[in-house]
Amino acid sequence: MTTLLGYAHLAKAHWQEHCPRMYRELEATGQLEPALAEAEERTLNEMETLQQELRMNGSSSVQAHQQAWELLREKYLLLPPEAAD
Repeated sequence: MTTLLGYAHLAKAHWQEHCPRMYRELEATGQLEPALAEAEERTLNEMETLQQELRMNGSSSVQAHQQAWELLREKYLLLPPEAAD
Protein backbone atom coordinates (compact mmCIF):
# COMPACT_ATOMS: atom_id res chain seq x y z
CA MET A 1 0.00 0.00 0.00
CA THR A 2 1.27 3.44 -0.94
CA THR A 3 1.67 6.12 1.73
CA LEU A 4 -0.10 9.21 0.49
CA LEU A 5 1.33 12.61 1.34
CA GLY A 6 -0.28 16.06 1.41
CA TYR A 7 -0.72 16.65 -2.30
CA ALA A 8 -2.17 13.18 -2.84
CA HIS A 9 -4.73 13.76 -0.08
CA LEU A 10 -5.65 17.06 -1.68
CA ALA A 11 -6.06 15.35 -5.05
CA LYS A 12 -8.08 12.50 -3.55
CA ALA A 13 -10.64 14.87 -2.03
CA HIS A 14 -10.77 16.92 -5.23
CA TRP A 15 -11.16 13.89 -7.50
CA GLN A 16 -13.87 12.42 -5.29
CA GLU A 17 -15.89 15.63 -5.45
CA HIS A 18 -15.17 16.88 -8.97
CA CYS A 19 -14.30 13.69 -10.90
CA PRO A 20 -16.56 11.08 -9.28
CA ARG A 21 -16.71 8.70 -12.28
CA MET A 22 -12.94 8.61 -12.62
CA TYR A 23 -12.58 8.25 -8.86
CA ARG A 24 -15.02 5.31 -8.68
CA GLU A 25 -13.37 3.59 -11.66
CA LEU A 26 -9.89 3.93 -10.17
CA GLU A 27 -11.15 2.76 -6.79
CA ALA A 28 -13.00 -0.24 -8.30
CA THR A 29 -9.89 -1.37 -10.18
CA GLY A 30 -7.54 -0.87 -7.24
CA GLN A 31 -5.72 1.92 -9.05
CA LEU A 32 -6.79 4.90 -6.96
CA GLU A 33 -3.83 5.06 -4.58
CA PRO A 34 -1.25 4.35 -7.30
CA ALA A 35 -2.81 7.09 -9.48
CA LEU A 36 -2.76 9.53 -6.57
CA ALA A 37 0.85 8.67 -5.75
CA GLU A 38 1.84 9.15 -9.39
CA ALA A 39 0.03 12.50 -9.61
CA GLU A 40 1.81 13.66 -6.47
CA GLU A 41 5.21 12.43 -7.65
CA ARG A 42 4.87 14.09 -11.04
CA THR A 43 3.75 17.33 -9.43
CA LEU A 44 6.64 17.33 -6.96
CA ASN A 45 9.22 16.53 -9.64
CA GLU A 46 7.97 19.21 -12.01
CA MET A 47 7.64 21.73 -9.19
CA GLU A 48 11.24 21.12 -8.14
CA THR A 49 12.50 21.70 -11.67
CA LEU A 50 10.36 24.78 -12.20
CA GLN A 51 11.31 26.24 -8.81
CA GLN A 52 14.99 25.91 -9.68
CA GLU A 53 14.41 27.75 -12.97
CA LEU A 54 12.41 30.48 -11.26
CA ARG A 55 15.07 30.98 -8.57
CA MET A 56 17.74 31.21 -11.26
CA ASN A 57 15.64 33.98 -12.84
CA GLY A 58 15.49 36.00 -9.64
CA SER A 59 12.47 34.70 -7.73
CA SER A 60 12.84 34.06 -4.02
CA SER A 61 12.31 30.51 -2.76
CA VAL A 62 8.83 31.42 -1.52
CA GLN A 63 7.90 33.14 -4.78
CA ALA A 64 9.26 30.23 -6.82
CA HIS A 65 7.27 27.71 -4.79
CA GLN A 66 4.04 29.71 -5.10
CA GLN A 67 4.49 30.31 -8.83
CA ALA A 68 5.31 26.66 -9.49
CA TRP A 69 2.29 25.51 -7.48
CA GLU A 70 -0.03 27.89 -9.35
CA LEU A 71 1.29 26.71 -12.70
CA LEU A 72 1.27 22.97 -11.99
CA ARG A 73 -1.52 22.20 -9.51
CA GLU A 74 -4.14 21.63 -12.18
CA LYS A 75 -1.92 19.46 -14.37
CA TYR A 76 -2.09 16.31 -12.22
CA LEU A 77 -3.83 17.08 -8.91
CA LEU A 78 -6.73 19.49 -9.26
CA LEU A 79 -8.21 18.12 -12.46
CA PRO A 80 -11.08 19.87 -14.22
CA PRO A 81 -14.55 18.75 -13.13
CA GLU A 82 -16.18 16.00 -15.13
CA ALA A 83 -19.00 17.05 -17.42
CA ALA A 84 -22.45 16.48 -16.00
CA ASP A 85 -24.43 13.68 -17.60
